[in-house]
Amino acid sequence: MPSSPALLCRGLVKRYADVTAVDGLDLEVFAGECFGLLGPNGAGKTTTVEIFEGLRVPDAGDVQVLGDRWEGDGIALRSRLGIQLQETRFPEKLRVHEVVRLFRSLYPRGLGIDEVMDRVGLQSKANAQVRTLSGGQKQRLSLGCALAGDPELLFLDEPTTGLDPQSRRQTWEIVEELKGRGRTVLLTTHYMEEAARLCDRVAVVDHGKIIAAGTPRDLIASLGAEHIIAFTVEGPGASGIDDSVFVALPSVEKVVHDDSGWRLTVREVHVAVPALLAALDERHVAPTHLTTHHATLEDVFMALTGRTLRDD
Repeated sequence: MPSSPALLCRGLVKRYADVTAVDGLDLEVFAGECFGLLGPNGAGKTTTVEIFEGLRVPDAGDVQVLGDRWEGDGIALRSRLGIQLQETRFPEKLRVHEVVRLFRSLYPRGLGIDEVMDRVGLQSKANAQVRTLSGGQKQRLSLGCALAGDPELLFLDEPTTGLDPQSRRQTWEIVEELKGRGRTVLLTTHYMEEAARLCDRVAVVDHGKIIAAGTPRDLIASLGAEHIIAFTVEGPGASGIDDSVFVALPSVEKVVHDDSGWRLTVREVHVAVPALLAALDERHVAPTHLTTHHATLEDVFMALTGRTLRDD
């Protein structure tokens, strides 16, 4: 990675009354990379992004964006950024091409109107009023407005929420094309497939702090195994089942138990599953809803916090 960061914060703090949304956060995003912020609702992701965007003022800490700080009106810095918020409302009676033209006029340079609409797949809706667009189409229009100035740094806050699979893949292609041109992207998302495909590095945020950071591959490898077995149990001996039953099984690296059931992190599924079934059968317990899958970033967060990324 280049030595010069596109985004940098040290000791970032933001409070809302008695709630500390961002709690001493340190973050560095290099030029030309796609960096992902992962975490559940309320973790502090959006607040952090809005501080970087100049939309909120931190209570403490140092923030640098493309080597500059938010001082004065920030117009020169804003002209180098593209921002897609979680939710954007456009005038309902404007036509799509009018909205794009309006946003393009705010930048000293950028893309052509037709090129923007082509990139986000809204050519056929150019003359349609905003009020006639579906939720997914409005989300794509929001992305088009963020791209209008051909930004050096693009902020995407949950960019594919509400999109159909085809539109989601189209958004991914846009991000990959930007990366190919050396642009920087800061992305927040709940979709683990999205983070694994697009992000060079990710940071897992919880309660306003970064609790893990690295490449998706490295974070998944930190689990110590590549597979997850998830299941619940029922039967007369179910109440007597505890962690020790599963810790002793071959190939099992980690055991997690919560209200949703058991999760075993294992090296080899074909070794662990037969041993698991035998251990349960000995105790007159049957597994229910048993599934296996390759370990994901969701499993990393679960291992770190005991919660899923979609928990509120």
